[in-house]
Amino acid sequence: MRVIAAGRTDVGLQREHNEDSFVLLDQHNLFVVADGMGGHRSGDVASKLATDTITEFFNTTAREDATWPFHYDPTLSAEENRLVTGIKIANKSIYEHGVRSRNHQGMGTTVVGMLFSNSARKIYVGHVGDSRCYRLRDSALSPLTQDHSLLNDWLRAVPELPQEQRNEVPRNVITRALGMGDNVQVDVSNDETTVGDRYVLCSDGLSTMVSDDEILSIVSTATTPDDAVQQLVDLANKHGGEDNVTVIVAFVLDDE
Repeated sequence: MRVIAAGRTDVGLQREHNEDSFVLLDQHNLFVVADGMGGHRSGDVASKLATDTITEFFNTTAREDATWPFHYDPTLSAEENRLVTGIKIANKSIYEHGVRSRNHQGMGTTVVGMLFSNSARKIYVGHVGDSRCYRLRDSALSPLTQDHSLLNDWLRAVPELPQEQRNEVPRNVITRALGMGDNVQVDVSNDETTVGDRYVLCSDGLSTMVSDDEILSIVSTATTPDDAVQQLVDLANKHGGEDNVTVIVAFVLDDE
């Protein structure tokens, strides 16, 4: 199997500048979206630090003799350890940069990364915040991440929370992000993949403006990842473009 992917980011229609970043590391089969936050244009600094730091870590650890700055978790696979460590290093970099710079104090970013392993026939997903990963298979769209948000915290504590009370909980408050402290908890999962699967990574500028059904319709009928990301960004803007929107779409193909 092999993966082909495309990404796009757009400022949207109601923001003055873009605080999102993304990176396609085809040589590592790694794809990352980061959605920054903070005043004085700090959000774009934080998201770019995240993608740059993760890129540097994966390039450095391509060597077998590379050393890692965090302990190896024996309960996780080597791929999961590598992904989690890259995200933790990004968190430390963002936090320390914010401590050193008065203009960037309090900056942070969400992150979602997907790592494809052909040998294991799996994808590994690591995330912090409310940027998401979806899998499209057999005409069904399934979320592979759960938002670290105030609303989700409420629903985990009170699963039967009435819809009226759910509507009163602010939907844009996240409870976990890179840069909030010198350490961070990274949620990691894996998914056995097969030829024909399609994956979507996105900032909340897409997920809050485009419904799951619309994402499913576009990604399932798109002929290429480029076609899918362009249609998704265009639809987010057509629906109002209230936030920056960043999307990566990946197709799993036969290795031919």
